Amino acid sequence: MASIVQFQRKARPEAELEAEPARAVEAPALPAAESEDSTDRRGPFRPKALIPTRARLQGRVVARMFQGGDAAVLVLAGFAAHGLGAIGAAGLSVTCAGVLAVLLALSIFRAYGFGRREGLAYHLARLSGAFAVGAGAAFVALIPFVSLAALGQAMVIWGPLAFAATYGLHIVWWLCVRRWRASGRLTPNIVVVGATGAAERLIVATLLSREANILGVFDDRAARSPAGIRGVPVLGDTNALLAHRIMPYVDRIVITVPSQARARVGQVIERLRVLPNEVTLLLDGEDAAHEAAAISRIADVPLAHISGAPLDDRRVIVKRIQDLVVGSLALVVAAPVMGLVALAIKLDSPGPALFRQRRHGFNNEEIVVWKFRSMQVQATPQTKVRQTQADDDRVTRVGRFIRKTSLDELPQIFNVLAGEMSLVGPRPHPVGMMTGDVESARLVAEYAHRHRMKPGMTGWAAIHGSRGPVDTPELVKRRVALDVEYIERQSFLLDLYIIAMTLPCLLGDRENIR
Repeated sequence: MASIVQFQRKARPEAELEAEPARAVEAPALPAAESEDSTDRRGPFRPKALIPTRARLQGRVVARMFQGGDAAVLVLAGFAAHGLGAIGAAGLSVTCAGVLAVLLALSIFRAYGFGRREGLAYHLARLSGAFAVGAGAAFVALIPFVSLAALGQAMVIWGPLAFAATYGLHIVWWLCVRRWRASGRLTPNIVVVGATGAAERLIVATLLSREANILGVFDDRAARSPAGIRGVPVLGDTNALLAHRIMPYVDRIVITVPSQARARVGQVIERLRVLPNEVTLLLDGEDAAHEAAAISRIADVPLAHISGAPLDDRRVIVKRIQDLVVGSLALVVAAPVMGLVALAIKLDSPGPALFRQRRHGFNNEEIVVWKFRSMQVQATPQTKVRQTQADDDRVTRVGRFIRKTSLDELPQIFNVLAGEMSLVGPRPHPVGMMTGDVESARLVAEYAHRHRMKPGMTGWAAIHGSRGPVDTPELVKRRVALDVEYIERQSFLLDLYIIAMTLPCLLGDRENIR
């Protein structure tokens, strides 16, 4: 890819500003007013590097992956024993029952929990107990149906082979979890709104479990709030929260406002609606049992229960597989076209064939999006992103064609394969995009909701005519409404429909300026 995407470091057009990749980054520096005691201000949870939420591993997905790996090695052990002639057809059927029983026992014994304080020896001991219980239960249950000779043959040959394979695999699983936790990929980041007693109890519980990182506390009563709670810094009020640089790395916002302050709770929730981050309510002042249960769900969550509902996990996995498979095929098909477009751009006007631009990605993360250059290279870069207009004098001759046909978007296949974008989703808007004299994000309260999913090369809005610039408040509102509608309806079949409809819609579009 290096030979394709090389470019010169020159000034870019106003709407095509150069930027650096936004991946795992060092923890953002605090404002000057907060940096005097950097150790204390960082807090006990702050990781060395902050991982974007899109790159974070979901606990339930990892657990399912481990279960799938265990099932595969258990089945392979049975086929290996059968292939070597050690067990016959009857013994092979016994091993199938053994596989199911062992997998069930591993789940019951919570062999996929991988608690932070669980050592390798303890985990392997639990694995051994689960395997013995599962295999033993299968043996006893099959006595009335299978001869003792076949049962004994299967258990003597398949049992040790399957146990050794599973044992070795769980050593690998344990090491992977340990590494992912150390890098921050498997530990959710949390910020708390409300410097209350419940916030302190949540922090204490999380310090004990270490199953989450609490990066900071925000409170509108900053003048009366302490500088920190149990070492976790108070970083400002909700205004500071809305604009804080750590928010693209935050998985969840926990509100700990007193339960009797209903008006204040409603105000805080309403203010935080503009953020794409998940919000959880932990009311301070509820009875001890309810509060303890809520804190446990947040602060002491085992690996298999870190993420949301199973349906959401399956959607994420299916969508990622779809992006990798279809994206790889699209790259192979589009490679010759991309080569011709790059050559035409170089022959048409001076400057690089590609440019990079900072745009908003999942959870408001700033990502760097690749495109073919369609505008003249200007000598002076601008700080505001001026949207393209009819007969825009910045667009080149080749640029008009590739913008009209959306060929300029083809390099974003690299963003899809890298996991920063998806094939289908809300289109990524440039950071600081302006609609008239107003920043587009300020025109619609639900604007940030479109960042609750990875941006896409095409989308529901694109095939419904909302493509190109959104230079009026009405166009911004329509784009956001279509994006939110897609996020609520997203499915594998809908994505396939959008992909299939993209080319006919683009070729038949004679109205939208690009």
